[in-house]
Amino acid sequence: MLATPGALPDGPEWLFEVKWDGMRLLADVADGQVRLSSRSERDVTANFPELADLTRIAPDVLLDGEVVLLENGVPSFAALADRMHGPVAPRVAQARPVTFMVFDVLRLYGVPLLGRSLVERRGTLERLDLAAVPVLSLSPTYTDGGALFEATRERGMEGIVAKRRDGVYRPGQRSPSWTKVTHRQTQTCVVGGWRPERSSAGRIGALLLGVPDGGGLRYTGRVGSGLAGELVQRVLRERLVETAGPPFAGPLPRAETAGARWCEPVMVVEVGHSGWTDGGRLRQPVFRGVRDDLDPEHVHPEH
Repeated sequence: MLATPGALPDGPEWLFEVKWDGMRLLADVADGQVRLSSRSERDVTANFPELADLTRIAPDVLLDGEVVLLENGVPSFAALADRMHGPVAPRVAQARPVTFMVFDVLRLYGVPLLGRSLVERRGTLERLDLAAVPVLSLSPTYTDGGALFEATRERGMEGIVAKRRDGVYRPGQRSPSWTKVTHRQTQTCVVGGWRPERSSAGRIGALLLGVPDGGGLRYTGRVGSGLAGELVQRVLRERLVETAGPPFAGPLPRAETAGARWCEPVMVVEVGHSGWTDGGRLRQPVFRGVRDDLDPEHVHPEH
């Protein structure tokens, strides 16, 4: 279930949580094994070997949460990005383990809990022995959304999520029962091409971005800031699959696409930005990372 962007709601029917700046995971424990899956239903169990001990919680349970890497107590998406790209050795994970911030339970001992209210599911979750797994943490809930929103702003965090107490869980749907309110603007985009650096044709100087809509992939601008790191360059080169022509619908601005090389529209990235122009372009986009956990069909405008 996904949150809908909106204004901060108020009233006794709402609970509030921190919006963790990480990677959404479903953790499925069954038959003595743990399977971790991303929003795109990709198996990412090998990316996070430190979560293998989730079997200690219950022999059969399905948890929803977000995996984060903390820096000074605040989630760092940039730090987590390296862990999202593929399997890591257990010793690497142990040197800097992630934290799985769990906020929902969808099945327990073979009984589905999707149709139960949030407060019922939350009560079930809180009765589990979550302390048995050191890298697992229960995402706290609060009743004062305004105070939590201000506290997360002061700490430089992403924002908060408001959840209706009586809300049921609807898998894969973007529900108004969960409302997200953020301090900074981010947008996931599909990469449709790139421009090489002027001084080095072997390096990527800018990515050409789009967002799917009813008419195809709509061009939303280019991003060059944040691409300089060698790890970023390597990850991008590994995933860009060159094609003969642009995948975007409609005409493209010559000034931004001159010298462009086109690619299959299959890679999703996340950018920060300062808003949208009247023409539907991102203002001052900054590359945040490749979203290997998302497929293009998960991308939509975050206005």
